Formats: sequence, C-alpha cells, structure tokens
Amino acid sequence: MKISKINLFVQQLTAVSWKNIKIYYSESPVLIFGVLFPFCLFFAFALGRDLSYLELLPGLLGITFFFAGSAVGPFITPWETRTGTLERLLALPMPRWIMVIGDILAGFFFSLFLAVIIILFAYIFLGVKVISIALLVLTSLIASLLFAGLGSAFAALPTDKPSNVMMLANSIRLPVIFISGIFVPLAELPFWGRILSYISPVTYAVEMLRAAYAGNNYLSPLAAGAILTGFMILVVGGAILFHRRTLTRRI
Repeated sequence: MKISKINLFVQQLTAVSWKNIKIYYSESPVLIFGVLFPFCLFFAFALGRDLSYLELLPGLLGITFFFAGSAVGPFITPWETRTGTLERLLALPMPRWIMVIGDILAGFFFSLFLAVIIILFAYIFLGVKVISIALLVLTSLIASLLFAGLGSAFAALPTDKPSNVMMLANSIRLPVIFISGIFVPLAELPFWGRILSYISPVTYAVEMLRAAYAGNNYLSPLAAGAILTGFMILVVGGAILFHRRTLTRRI
C-alpha cells in the first residue's frame, strides 16, 4: 500500500514538473530574467578586469544558480491563476504540496541545465578544471534546489499578475547579488561588508564553488555547505507553507 502511494506521488510530481517544463521554459520572462539578465550582469562586471577564467567561473555559476533557479517559479502560479489552470489542478485528487514541489523541480532542472552547459563549455573550450567534482555536484544540487524554492516562495503572493511577482523577486534578488561576494571576494571586503554577505545564501554557494574550482575560498566548504543546506530546508519548507496558505485565496 505504501509503495503504491509513493509511486502515485512520483507520477504526480513527474506530471506537474513536466507540464511546467514544456510550458514555461520558453516563456520570455523566464528567458530574460533567468538567462539573459544574469549573463549581461556578470559580463558587464567581468569585461575589462584582469581576472582568469578560473577566478570568474564560480561567480558566473553562482549568479546562474540564483537567477535561473528563481526565474521559473514566480511565473507559474500567477499565470495559472489568470488562465484558470490552477482551479483545475486544485480539483484533482492530489496533495497541494505536490503542486509546489513540482513547480520547484521545474526551476531546479532549469538551473542545473544552464549550469551544466557553462561547466562543460568552461572545461572543453577554456580548459577550466575542477579540483573537487564531488563538491561541485553537491553545491549544484543544493543551490539549484534552494533558489528554485526561493522562486516558488515569491510566487506565493496571491495575485494573477506575473509582473507583480517578478517585481517582488527582483526587488530582493538585485540587492542580494551585490552583497554576496561575487564581484568582490569575501577576503577583500571590509568587516561590515562581510557581515552583510553572511545574510545571503548566494555567498555560501559561491564559496563552495570557489573551493571546488580554485581552492581560494574564504569560508570552510563544510561550514558553507551546512549553512547552504539549512537555507535550502528553510526556503523550500517556507514555500510549501506559504502556498498552502494562499492557494485557496486565488480561486
């Protein structure tokens, strides 16, 4: 009985995630805020600076995980509220947390897909090698899930206008990205700058990526990984809780 129930949950999760992947990956807001904007932001910073690919890559991956992971979720729920799809989903014999996790998985795979492209391109064409593949894989999984959960948490705002959710998301994401040790390493920040950077989960993801690539990290990978995992549990759990409280208000 328990096995059949688990199989049902897996089938439902797969169906919801695949629906989101097919519909929303090609939407212009997702491509603009998840792909174009972070790349333009990063290269505007990187151009003209005397930094090696090895020094730049962890920052680019950190921005990609952050923006790509949180780009899909803010668009799904408000859009489905507007089109009436959400009512049909709520009428199905399916737990609400399945819907939320399905949305999060769509952002998770989107983020991972872009990160894998960057990692392979850097390795094949730029010769950037990894010191610790295990740490790179672990960081990629945790960061993608964390920031996909963050995108879903933004979407808990009870509105049928994706632009409102995107505005909320960007008002939080943009300040966070500048205090995360991406553009200036933690070791070069003043004391107050490091204190601010510790608020951001992106800081810990970038530190783990620096440890995986160049070994020039400021924080211990073990400590950074523990804190990043804590952020991930908190954010994903918060997203599920927020949606449980606001989903019925959308009908």
